[in-house]
Amino acid sequence: MTDEATRLTRVTSSHWGAFEVDVAGDRIVATRPFSGDPQPPRIPEILPAAVHHRSRVARPSIRRGWLEHRTAAGRGSEDFVELPWDEALDIAAKDIDRVRRTHGNDAIFGGSYGWSSAGRFHHAQSQVHRFLNSIGGYVASFGSYSTGCAQSIMPHVFGVDFLKLLYEHQDGWQTIHDHTETLVMFGGINPKNAQVSMGGITEHETAGWFDRFAASGIRCINIGPQRSDAPEGCDWISLRPASDTALMLALAHVIETEGLADHDFLDRYTVGYDRFRPYLLGESDGCPKTPEWAAPLCGVDPETIRATARHMATTRTFITVAWSLQRGEHGEQPYWMSAVLAAMLGQIGLPGGGVGYGYGAIGGVGKSLIGLRGMTLPQLTNPVTRVIPVARIGDMLRNPGQRYDFNGRRDTFPDIRLICWAGGNPFHHHQDLNALHEAWQRPETIIVNEPWWTATAKRADIVFPATTPYEREDIGRSNLDDYLFHMPRLIPPVHEARDDYDIFAGLAARLGAGDIYTEGLSSEDWIARLYAEYRACGAEQGVEIPDLETLKAENWVRLPIRSDGPNRTLFAPFREDPDRAPLGTPSGRIEIFSETIDGFGYDDCPGHPVWLPPAEWLGAATPATPLHLVSPQPGDKLHSQLESALADVEGARPEILILHPQDAAARGIETGDLVRVFNARGACRARARVSRDIRQGVVALPTGAWYGDPGGNIDPHGNPNVLTRDVGTSRLGQGSSAHTALVDVARLEA
Repeated sequence: MTDEATRLTRVTSSHWGAFEVDVAGDRIVATRPFSGDPQPPRIPEILPAAVHHRSRVARPSIRRGWLEHRTAAGRGSEDFVELPWDEALDIAAKDIDRVRRTHGNDAIFGGSYGWSSAGRFHHAQSQVHRFLNSIGGYVASFGSYSTGCAQSIMPHVFGVDFLKLLYEHQDGWQTIHDHTETLVMFGGINPKNAQVSMGGITEHETAGWFDRFAASGIRCINIGPQRSDAPEGCDWISLRPASDTALMLALAHVIETEGLADHDFLDRYTVGYDRFRPYLLGESDGCPKTPEWAAPLCGVDPETIRATARHMATTRTFITVAWSLQRGEHGEQPYWMSAVLAAMLGQIGLPGGGVGYGYGAIGGVGKSLIGLRGMTLPQLTNPVTRVIPVARIGDMLRNPGQRYDFNGRRDTFPDIRLICWAGGNPFHHHQDLNALHEAWQRPETIIVNEPWWTATAKRADIVFPATTPYEREDIGRSNLDDYLFHMPRLIPPVHEARDDYDIFAGLAARLGAGDIYTEGLSSEDWIARLYAEYRACGAEQGVEIPDLETLKAENWVRLPIRSDGPNRTLFAPFREDPDRAPLGTPSGRIEIFSETIDGFGYDDCPGHPVWLPPAEWLGAATPATPLHLVSPQPGDKLHSQLESALADVEGARPEILILHPQDAAARGIETGDLVRVFNARGACRARARVSRDIRQGVVALPTGAWYGDPGGNIDPHGNPNVLTRDVGTSRLGQGSSAHTALVDVARLEA
């Protein structure tokens, strides 16, 4: 019987949505868009090549220098020795046991990033943390590179967990369509970024909603350095990167001084405006935040600022803020100031008015759904209480014992001797990768579960080959999606790959914690248990979910959980009665001035929003580094996933650098030229694309190209994080400052 005769087609899910998969024998041979997706991404087209790529980790592998001498020297440059599974697991378990007995479990760091699979059971972050908790715990991390700064600042302002606010309370697209007259987008809303979402997004709707907004007459204003950060037809206010807070302050100054502020709202629903207003008007520092003050900082002329402020104050205005704004030094300030600006307009709690965060950052924001919980593998209890901000991994490795501040807490970095990593690639998303490479040499042992030989796997000591989501069974669901998928095992594991669950079960058994980790259950048993809990949760909320065998037979179902009612207007109950429905802040109100933050005494994040220029931005440009680098998400994949296959596509690498015609002409650069992008931290190759859709003085280089080998003077593939600064946003948030970077560009000979 031929492979063609046994060709099967099934639907599966991923972080970039559902798609049909053709399987012939033991290979994925083709993919097609899911029929229910109005605007399917093209990302799955490269999946067959990626799954079967030559860069797959074939067998358990141990770096030669570590295997023979237990030395950290040589990470990233040495070859690996392939071993049988049992031998490799024995070696890894013995070293984990050595570290926990000699140094304690707070010398173990458990790394992951949660994006390795849309399947709920084979969620690598849950698996690695459950394993480490079963053997005594680990040093954990707080937040994400995407939203870590916002996760710290916004609970102080609104009194609610930022992700809960993002996923459960914000206005839906339908509400915006029906009520908003002016949509002001700081950082834009880019359908490219909305291709992906945690746990999957089945119907890609963002671009379609903007077509509807245009048809209904909503004025959409994109404020940022790139026209392409919002769909065609939006007005564009070209803004210097990192100057959003200055523009917001100037808008607020116009609203206050022209009598357009809603002081009734400010008096009833907020605290601290009386502390903020003197700063805004310059009474406390001698510097009124006028449009004339802001214009040279943000690059927007004063009359445009005034006209925009007046328009916002006289229409139902919805302010959205991209995640990118808080991914820079002092990223707390634009997020806080956007809340103050919305409060001054007095429209928070009204349908289609107020402020919202992360629209377009991922595909699910804007979908209004009944939030069904469940299908989450319990991670057990972590006996180790030490937690670091996620973006401070490099600082932790470089500076064990050093004291640091974080959100009102003062702590010391632990002395990490062993890293156990699964489901992520820090040499994609961390900043200043050359410095991280050096810090990565400090731990005694690094263990990585990974399907491909990524930059992280190459810098490990022990690498276990992990399956991809297409080589195991799972259930696909997301709190931001109304589809439910049975994700069948489509092909056998490639080479000798094993599921993370089986890898950790093998390690746990060798460390005397096998029963704690597995509870005597197989993967299939766990999936059945978690799914039964999910069905019970649905029944409690009046949602009928099919039994597991029915879901397997049908492959997928759409759940009746859409909810576009008035309760999905952010803070509507609070607006109706702030005394009966107070916020979770100390005052129960929106905190324009925070006594809590003021009490921390941070000069880089005082008690109310302020203008604080970053160390690197166009206002501090030098002849050596005259250009501001922004590093948006890629449009052709998720983060760095599937990069192995993309790198084989002719002309796809190095990555594309977008620059303004005047900046290109000054350097003799034309579209298609190879260029060198550089600063004191590093350099990378890129291929130029000249465009008027980017502000002069700004260049854009997407993330996701695999970090190249160390030792050379230039990263060959175009990874912008060899150029970015590894500093915290402030002592409050300690988030990623990826968008705080100055560079220069020069033409290269091919």
